[in-house]
Amino acid sequence: MMRVTVLGAGSWGTTVASLTAGRNDTTVWARDAEVAREINEEHTHGRYLSGYRLPKRLTASADLEEAVGRADVLVMGIPSHSFRETLEAAKPFLRPWVPVVSLTKGLESGSLLRMTEVIRDVLPGHSAAALTGPNLAKEIMAGNAAASVIATEDLDVAAALQTVFARGTFRVYTNHDVIGCEIGGALKNVVAIATGIAEGLSVGDNTRSAVITRGLQELTRLGVALGALPETLAGLAGMGDLIATCISPQSRNRYVGEQLGKGRPLPEILAEMSQVAEGIKTAPVAMALAQRFDLDMPIAAEIAGIVDGSISPNDAYRGLLRDVKAGHEAEPG
Repeated sequence: MMRVTVLGAGSWGTTVASLTAGRNDTTVWARDAEVAREINEEHTHGRYLSGYRLPKRLTASADLEEAVGRADVLVMGIPSHSFRETLEAAKPFLRPWVPVVSLTKGLESGSLLRMTEVIRDVLPGHSAAALTGPNLAKEIMAGNAAASVIATEDLDVAAALQTVFARGTFRVYTNHDVIGCEIGGALKNVVAIATGIAEGLSVGDNTRSAVITRGLQELTRLGVALGALPETLAGLAGMGDLIATCISPQSRNRYVGEQLGKGRPLPEILAEMSQVAEGIKTAPVAMALAQRFDLDMPIAAEIAGIVDGSISPNDAYRGLLRDVKAGHEAEPG
């Protein structure tokens, strides 16, 4: 048994904490003391997981020092924009050998770093890993079968972490291609916004399918340029996560795109949301990386244009449609 601490009591952080609590002494850190009280006393999380019971052995704390100081494994369920800040705050309380696992599917603005790179930057000497895949929190809380990937370059560490996270119908695979796993997880959110726009405009399944497929080409193109293996992007952390995020009504990023397609302004959509849609912040970072490698990424470019206000959703959709029709490169075979 290991002592697991999950920083971040959002829907996914709390779900992962619920999984690890099945076999391990697990604490989830919540910024809001009332959320911590609810988890401890009522074994629920009404804000993000309404209708689901949490394990009675799962504990919560609003005290960062207490939560981090006990950890044998530290799990980061923190949005990309506050990931580094939270790691810096946790650093004084973390023992030297503890591995750190990211649940965050995003890229850091400014530095253009992946989350495991941020972990290594803030906490040199700690093993850094990512847990990623087609994982919708409420479906996992409902007990539906799901699969994920624990990605780290040290496969011995990966094997140890695999036993921490696997539970019941939640199966965990290992992968040493950290770049591919993280790029797949981050870029699929951008494609999901584009797919949501198509949904909001009611343009049909053929167009949505084309956008998803062309999106897979884009995230593979960027991943390979950064050093990823193409087969990783065709697996759970790439295509699997992309499909789930683009087709599920539970997807926050798809929801943002759908509302944009219906004509609502982006600030209004984001203001009503209680959780982060990472694709909004990822699109401009993806374009900065694409420019570094002189890559053609039209879907990411259209979404980045919506984020900075230079393109309307209708114009973005016309741009996406032009790309689908043009076919910038031949399909394999």
